[in-house]
Amino acid sequence: MNLNAVAIVYRKEFTEWVRDRRTLISTVLVPLLIFPVMIVGIIAVGSVMVGKAEKEIPTIMIVDAENSPDLVAKLEKLDEFKVVPYAPNYRDKISDREIRAAIEIPKDFQASLQSGSLQTVKVYFYDGELKSSLGANRLEKFLKEYREGIVKERLASKNLPASVLTPFDVKQENVAPPEKVSGATIGTFVGYMVIILSMTGAMYPAIDLTAGEKERGTIETVLSSPISRLDLVLGKFLLVFSASIVAAILSVTSMGISFALLGRAHLTDSNGQAMQLHLGLLSIVFVFLMALPLAFLFSALLMTIALFAKSYKEAQSYLTPITFVAVIPAIASVMPGVELTPKLALVPILNTSLLCKEIMTGTYHWGSIALIFASTCVYAGAALFLAFKTFQRESVLFRS
Repeated sequence: MNLNAVAIVYRKEFTEWVRDRRTLISTVLVPLLIFPVMIVGIIAVGSVMVGKAEKEIPTIMIVDAENSPDLVAKLEKLDEFKVVPYAPNYRDKISDREIRAAIEIPKDFQASLQSGSLQTVKVYFYDGELKSSLGANRLEKFLKEYREGIVKERLASKNLPASVLTPFDVKQENVAPPEKVSGATIGTFVGYMVIILSMTGAMYPAIDLTAGEKERGTIETVLSSPISRLDLVLGKFLLVFSASIVAAILSVTSMGISFALLGRAHLTDSNGQAMQLHLGLLSIVFVFLMALPLAFLFSALLMTIALFAKSYKEAQSYLTPITFVAVIPAIASVMPGVELTPKLALVPILNTSLLCKEIMTGTYHWGSIALIFASTCVYAGAALFLAFKTFQRESVLFRS
C-alpha cells in the first residue's frame, strides 16, 4: 500500500466532492438543518394545535339526564362545556367528531348518592383524537370535583374533617440528573438519527465514486493510472468514510445546539413538568465514537453495492432498500422491552442504536461497549475487504 498514492486519490475525489451540489446537500446541509427544522417545527405545530384544542369549548351530550337533575344542572351552568340535546346515536357522533364526548348517568344515580351504594358514571370519547380526549378529561375532572363535594358534605354532617380521607399527601421528586432524564426521553431518537444520517451521508458519495464514474465514462481513465487497485479503493473509501463522519458530526452538533436552545425555552410536558433537554458532552463524544465503526461499515458496504450498478439511477435503486435494512434494527431499539444483551451486542446497527440509548442515559457498560465496538470493526473490515475484491473484478467494473 502506497500512502502517497492513497492521498492523491483522496485529494482528487475530495475536490470533486466539494464541487458536487447533491453530495454537499446530503452530507452537510441536511444533517445540519434537519434537527432544528424537525424539532422546532414539531414543537411549534404541536403547541399551536394543543393550544387551539385547549381553548375550544368541548361539545358534550348527556345520556339519561333524568337520573340526576342536580348533576345535570351543575354541568349546564359551567362555561367550559357546551351541552347539546340527547341523540340515540351519540356514539356515532363522537366517532364522526360532531361532539367531543358524552356522559352516561346510571339509573337511580341520585338515590344511590343518598343510600351510599356504588354507581359508575361512564364518559365516552374518541381515543386518540386530541379534542375528544381533552373534553373527556375535563368531564372527568368535573365529576371528581362533584364527588369530592359530596364526600365533604357527608363528612361535615358528621362533624368530621376532610383530612379523614386524606391523612397524608404524596409528592414525587426526581433525583436523577438532567442528563439522565433527557437521555431516557430522547436517547433512542439520538441514536436512530445518527445512524440514519451516517448512512445517507455516505450514500451519495459512494454512488458518485462508483456508478457515477461508470456513467461519466471516467472509470477507465482512473483504472489506467499508475496506481494499484488497493490504493485506489482506499482513496475512494476514505472519501466516502469522511462524508459519513461529517454527516454524523454535524447531526450530533445540530442536536446539541437544538436541545440547548429548546432547554432555555422552559418547555413543559403534558403533566406540566419542565422538560429536560440536556445532552452531556461525554455522552455526545461516546455516541460519536460508537458511530465511527458503523460509518466505516456503511461506507464500505455502500461502495460495494453501488459498484454493481451501471448508472447513478440504477445505483440509487440498489441502495434505497438498504436504507430500510438499516432503519428496521434502528426502530427495533425503540420497542419496549428491547434491551442490550450479549447476543444483541453482536447484531450490527441494532447494537449501536441500543448502546447509544444507554450512553445517553449516562450508563456505560464497558464490556458491552468493547464488544460492540470490536464486532462492528470486524464487520466493517470484512465489508472493506469485500469492496477491494469487487474492485478487482473486471466483469463488475465494466458491466454493461
